[in-house]
Amino acid sequence: MAGAGRPDPDLPEADAAPTLSVRGLSTEFRAGGRVRRVVDDVSFDVKRREILAFVGESGSGKSVTFLSVLRLIADPPGRIVDGSVLFDGEDLMTLDPKGARMRSIRGGGIGFVFQEPMTSLNPVLTIGRQIMESLRLHLDMGRREARARAAGLLSAVGIGDAERRLGAYPHEFSGGMRQRIMIAIAVACSPRLIIADEPTTALDVTTQAQILELLAGTVRDLGASLVLITHNLGIVARYADRINVMYAGRIVESGATDDVFADPRHPYTRALLDCVPRLGETRKLAPIAGQPPDAGTAFAHCPFLPRCARALPVCRTAPPPRLADVAPNHSAACHAAELPE
Repeated sequence: MAGAGRPDPDLPEADAAPTLSVRGLSTEFRAGGRVRRVVDDVSFDVKRREILAFVGESGSGKSVTFLSVLRLIADPPGRIVDGSVLFDGEDLMTLDPKGARMRSIRGGGIGFVFQEPMTSLNPVLTIGRQIMESLRLHLDMGRREARARAAGLLSAVGIGDAERRLGAYPHEFSGGMRQRIMIAIAVACSPRLIIADEPTTALDVTTQAQILELLAGTVRDLGASLVLITHNLGIVARYADRINVMYAGRIVESGATDDVFADPRHPYTRALLDCVPRLGETRKLAPIAGQPPDAGTAFAHCPFLPRCARALPVCRTAPPPRLADVAPNHSAACHAAELPE
């Protein structure tokens, strides 16, 4: 089901401005007298009605990238030091992160499904109040209308007896149900972009499938775009139109999901795919040697060098090049990207 998100059939792709356009985004954190660049010169687009996946190991910069997009980086210790973020043509970097306009975009124009629903939901407020808060703030609904809409949202995400469950608290729901509630909150105001950060972490396989089908279906119904942040390449293969692979705070490979899976050009992408079991194959899985670098570590050479099986002499003396086309709509940032396998 790769390609669950589809461009608007009535709008030629060449004429369709991306929903989100990020250019040169860089974010640093300061601690103990040190400055660490955790997101380093990241650029990408999210097209209309597509599902774009961001993958990579923990600490690669995926979540911080999108917390930066939403201006949710606490300063101090963090600081966005460069870049532009255009959402429907408006540069979010020019807005006050605590101002009314930025607050209206969060939840109104952009919905966010946070990684851990138990810590993201307020434990002392009912589920109904937490859903209704967004509706009343962004859509100026009255209490009765907001309550009816909240009950409808709970039903839509598969929670039965919705009217009664509006009065329940987060701890009264299972992990899968809490994730459904997070999705209900994220889509309550019909956003044009949904960002889902590891939406299936710690869920069983059956619940994972239900949550992902729900997200993909919601994106189709709203005509929205979806950014899926995950380490699960099986999920990416099934749902994503395009994929960005991150390592050490940078995008190292980008392209259509089918193309990247069929012909990975960065050694890190190849290594990630070698870790994935495939139905019908009896090969031994090959873990990636070594450990990912600490977030924000500065390098004079390629950050993947200590773990790379295809390193060239130039990889030891120079950082990797910027993303460059290696095929139509497929790019990689690697000195060895165009070498034969």
